[in-house]
Order: sequence, then structure tokens, then C-alpha cells
Amino acid sequence: MCVCQTMEVGKYGKNATQSGDRGVLLEPFIHQVGGHSSMMRYDDHTVCKPLITREQRFYESLPPEMKEFTPEYKGVVSVCFEGDSDGYINLVAYPYVENEALEQDDMPERDQPRRKHSRRSLHRSGSGTEHKEEKPGLASDGTESIQEMKSPRVDLHIHSDVPFQMLDGNSGLSSEKISYNPWSLRCHKQQLSRMRSESKDRKLYKFLLLENVVHHFRFPCVLDLKMGTRQHGDDASEEKAARQMKKCEQSTSATLGVRVCGMQVYQLDTGHYLCRNKYYGRGLSIEGFRNALYQYLHNGLELRKDLFEPVLTKLRSLKAVLERQASYRFYSSSLLIIYDGKDSRAGMFVERRAEMRLKRVDSSVPESLQDSSSTESSSSAQPKVDVRMIDFAHSTFKGFRDDPTVHDGPDMGYVFGLESLINIMERMREENQ
Repeated sequence: MCVCQTMEVGKYGKNATQSGDRGVLLEPFIHQVGGHSSMMRYDDHTVCKPLITREQRFYESLPPEMKEFTPEYKGVVSVCFEGDSDGYINLVAYPYVENEALEQDDMPERDQPRRKHSRRSLHRSGSGTEHKEEKPGLASDGTESIQEMKSPRVDLHIHSDVPFQMLDGNSGLSSEKISYNPWSLRCHKQQLSRMRSESKDRKLYKFLLLENVVHHFRFPCVLDLKMGTRQHGDDASEEKAARQMKKCEQSTSATLGVRVCGMQVYQLDTGHYLCRNKYYGRGLSIEGFRNALYQYLHNGLELRKDLFEPVLTKLRSLKAVLERQASYRFYSSSLLIIYDGKDSRAGMFVERRAEMRLKRVDSSVPESLQDSSSTESSSSAQPKVDVRMIDFAHSTFKGFRDDPTVHDGPDMGYVFGLESLINIMERMREENQ
């Protein structure tokens, strides 16, 4: 399925386009906690990321029973970056047209071939206007040199109502509270820098459209875990394989089959997200990993004990599914664990008390019944959690794209990581009963 044919008109603020333009202005996805590619917000339900052909084909080939544990694949869009006279660079998505976007195979993004796109791809409305080519500071023939533009700045139009605070000093934002996850902005700036330095002309890039898996959460707490004891793909060079093996050996990837790649957790006592990045996760011992998981499940006031069962249920179900996937390997894949930071007794305490006061206005209902019914309904509600596998640029299975290396049995490195995660959570639950 491809939603790119039903894109709404993009909103550009002071640089608003004319009504005939079908471009969608992309924004950094403010809840990105890990990874190296910039995850962009397409709309409330959809995000997009630079396309790697192997990952696209993998999403298209997923076994039905795995789809519960992966984001929904929604198709492809063409993306270009456009500078304005104020020095801002915007990423804009357009309907994908075959052979117009760049072919991005399984090479690193900085090594992928570049190909000019036609002006027609930016003006599909048939309105006859070519207002985008007439922006101040841009050449009218559509072949201006991006290198000649001002240094790019990021003009964010979408912000979180809840501030973020990165705890890691190597993020460059150790104590500053900002309105987006600092890792998201870091990835976005790096993405813009790569695209800008590689391109002497305006180009179209292919981006994958994927489900925004945190859309249903008001205050999404996200844990990004790099899964497995091996991270390099079968096609990795000897140098890259050596680098990846060293990272695994020096982290909990070797000892537990899982390491922290990033997290954000909402704190009820301060009203902001605490964030960790992948460099923090690489330096953790086994005990440090346990402490990180504890921190992820703690909202600043209490340990979210109500999350143990629903998360464990999801992890056990995923483990059972993956044990049935013979020949599959998910090298360098990550696992997201998500819950709502205000979906707890402490989080709803103030709201519940306000509701009780309103109900007490009705004198026909005894106060004791009002209190007990409210408490009963809140305590019986199961917190919503989600567990999703992401990042399949190095995944493979028997018969996939004629890969020369064929593996036997399930991905036991990934399964080992799930087992470690389950065991740690079960022990934590027992210790905090």
C-alpha cells in the first residue's frame, strides 16, 4: 500500500506555497531516541526515513505473524531539500514517481549515486505556476548550487509540550531542556549536512513511509534496544565487521545479546523527559544495563510495577514468533519498548481527584460509592504498551534477494537478547513485589 498519492498540501508558514503544490513539509520526529538516520514526521500517523532498498524489500516480504511487531509499511515518497532566503533548509516530500527519485541500494548513504531530477517532479499540479523556482536566492532554472547557500539552520514548527533533558554529557546538551529529543535534532542536522555536502544540484531522495508507532501515546516513554550478539550484515566489509564486533565485545551485546541505544522516560515529579543516548548504552555493564532498565520503568515518583506483565507478555510473544522464523537474521535491528508516561495511578491521581469533586456535586450518589468506583476502574485498567522491531537494512532470510549466505534455524543471537531482557524484568518484578 502506498499513501503517497493522497498527500495533503504541505504547510510552510511564512513560505507558504500556492494551493496547487502537493508537497508535504517534513519535520524532525521529536521522539526519535536512537539510530543514525534522521526519522522525519510526515503526519500524525506516519514517519519517514531515508530509503535503503534492502529494508524496503524486507518490509514487503514480512511474514504475517511478524507484522504485529513491526511498524506498518506505507510506501515511498520522493524528498528534496529546499533552501529559503532566510538560510533555512526544508525537507519536502512529494508523490513518488518511478525513475525520478534516486536509486538507493544497499550502499552507505554518503556513497549512494546522485541523479538530477526534473523540474516536472516538483510541479505535478498542472497549475502552470513554478513559484518554487522563484524564491529569493534560488536560481530560476532549478540548478542552483546548494553549496552557495547560507549555512543551514533548522526551523522547527512542531514542538513537544513537554521539555526534554539529555543526561549524557557527550550529547552537547547535558543540562539544557528543549522541546524535542536532542538525539532527533542531532540526526536531523547530520542528515541535512550529508545531503547538502553531497549535492551540487537539487536532488530527489527516496524515503520510506512507516507507521508512527508512538502516535497513540500522550507521553511516549521509549526504550531503543540494539538486539543480538552480532551487528554487522553478511555484506559488511572486513573493516566494518571488525568495528561492529569490537562494539559488541565491549558492551552488553556480547554478554546479554542486547544493549541500550537510547531512551526517553517521562518524569512525573518534574514534568519533563529524561533522555539517554547510544554512547551511554555502549558503556554499561550488566548491572548498569539493569539499572538503565529500572530507570526506564521509573517515573520519578514510583517504579511502574504495572508495566511488568504487559511488557513481559509482549516479549514472550515476540520470542515465540522469532523462534519459528527459520533462516531469518536481524543484524543491527533494534527493538522499541513503548508505554505512556502518565498511564499510571500516580499519573492520574490529580485528574481522578478532580473528577471525584465533580461527582460529589451530585448528592444522590453516596461519596463512598463514588470513591470506590473511581478507584476500582483505575486499578483494573491495563496500561497500554507496545513492542516493535525496527531497522532492517541488514536483515536477510533464505531466498531473500538472492543473498549468497543462507543461515539455518532462528536468529539465536536475537532470541538470546530477548531471553536476557525477559529474565532481568522477571527478577526486577520479584524484587519489587
